[in-house]
Amino acid sequence: MFPARVRAVAPLALVICALSGCSSWGCTDTTAERGKAGVRVQVVDTEGQPLGVTAAVVDWSLEPHPQVPSEGDQVHFRFRFDGADEYSDRAVDACAVDEERVTLGCQTVFSSQASGPADDPLTGNTWLAVEHPEQVDGVLLIPHDQSYDPRTCEADVKDGGGTHPPEPPRRGDQL
Repeated sequence: MFPARVRAVAPLALVICALSGCSSWGCTDTTAERGKAGVRVQVVDTEGQPLGVTAAVVDWSLEPHPQVPSEGDQVHFRFRFDGADEYSDRAVDACAVDEERVTLGCQTVFSSQASGPADDPLTGNTWLAVEHPEQVDGVLLIPHDQSYDPRTCEADVKDGGGTHPPEPPRRGDQL
């Protein structure tokens, strides 16, 4: 008699467990494809949908960083975020590239870093240290918003999963 009860209740227990989210069967992680890098990009979410924000490289130069001039030239660049509000804090990866669009160094820049002068408060500037500054041919932005990356299935089976931004570019990646 006991085994019959177990057989009758077991499917119901599995349904309750699956509906409550305690099952890992539905958790999947995917990584978005990296979009085309450019000097001016529309910032997109992990599904490739525009977020109403444009990020642009205003200008760049090679010069010693004022705090560590002994390290030689670094890439100093100014950027601009149009359409970003103070609450969203959008972020994109910025990369110094050579003439073949191979990355020499990258970092994430946030719209909150854009705190330029009163006449242009949407601009900001930062520095990129690269091993061979003489090879730098430009600075490009990658369009994917890096400000939010949902938890992975590995970190949180119940609430994790979904599409994640592309992996940050590494030195030597072709953009």
